[in-house]
Amino acid sequence: MIQPAITGSGVFTPDNIITNDELVAAFNAYADRVNAENANAIAVGEMEAVPHSSSEFIVSASGIEQRYVMDKEGVLDPARMFPRLDPRPDDAPSIMAEMAVDAITKALAQAGRDASEVDLVICAASNHERAYPAIAVEIQSLIGAGGFAFDMNVACSSATFGIQAAADMVRSGSVRCAVVVNPEICSAHLEWRDRDCHFIFGDVATAVVIEPDANAKGAHFTIHGTRCATEFSNNIRNNNGFLRRTRDQMEDRRDMQFMQNGRKVFKEVLPMVSAHILGHLSDEGWDADSLKRLWLHQANNTMNDFIGKKVLGRTPEPGEQPNILQDYANTSSAGSIIAFSKYSDDMKPGDRGVICSFGAGYSVGSVLIERTG
Repeated sequence: MIQPAITGSGVFTPDNIITNDELVAAFNAYADRVNAENANAIAVGEMEAVPHSSSEFIVSASGIEQRYVMDKEGVLDPARMFPRLDPRPDDAPSIMAEMAVDAITKALAQAGRDASEVDLVICAASNHERAYPAIAVEIQSLIGAGGFAFDMNVACSSATFGIQAAADMVRSGSVRCAVVVNPEICSAHLEWRDRDCHFIFGDVATAVVIEPDANAKGAHFTIHGTRCATEFSNNIRNNNGFLRRTRDQMEDRRDMQFMQNGRKVFKEVLPMVSAHILGHLSDEGWDADSLKRLWLHQANNTMNDFIGKKVLGRTPEPGEQPNILQDYANTSSAGSIIAFSKYSDDMKPGDRGVICSFGAGYSVGSVLIERTG
């Protein structure tokens, strides 16, 4: 059996940063306008006033201090509160593909591979900007890869599910060099006018190169095991889709953007993720004490602290469970890969770690890796 490995990773980071203070100023201006327009209805109890947000509230609730976005002006316009991304002609690269190519180029450079050597591209993301043709096939064409390509959507777990799919094909010998890329434009599906979630997401693209361990050109991470699990829940959802135009009324429904029942998610997902990782470690004969690092899904600092403590049986030491949430916010499937890409260079041969993502579905994916070479 061929042993797969991650031989390169890359991150595309947008140029635009929105700080908490900037976001709060825009949101509160929106709230003031809505409250003024509906003062009478609020006074008689027909509707509730939109409460103000604050930077202190955001940091306390999530640990997020800023986020990168593809467009800043549209999000911070109190009369708009969502990004403005101009349409592109059909003969121009799509925005997701353009982001993906940047991340892939960096990952291939780290792996010492040329795009012509790639024979599988998986575009794994929580949203895709069109139904077809697949963004992955467009990316394959743009970079000059061979083989085949396809899109995958498992919400926030898309990256780890994509890694499992690619690793399985490398193991079987059907693929020689795979790229799993995660272009996430989360700002476009977030409801920026909802105080409970207006601060959660940011935009980014990540990529990893997966090929046989024996073919690696330098230091790499051997994949010792992958595991995925799903369990249906409506507690994290987005009801937008192509059937929307078939409804008699196409009003701007709140459930057409990101929605979640945060309390239920916290209560139900954390035990599921902790048990998943521990079960995976046990079945592979790994002890939690042997782990050098946990690269967890970057949704919430409190959630990661809970999972880290459950898996390790103690509070993680500084550096054992790196967080990038404060800088990038929640970037859906890309979060754990950002953490891996930015906090793996110091790993020494024999050091072990777990990449884990989790989210809507519910879904959870884990990848057990060891530094080699």
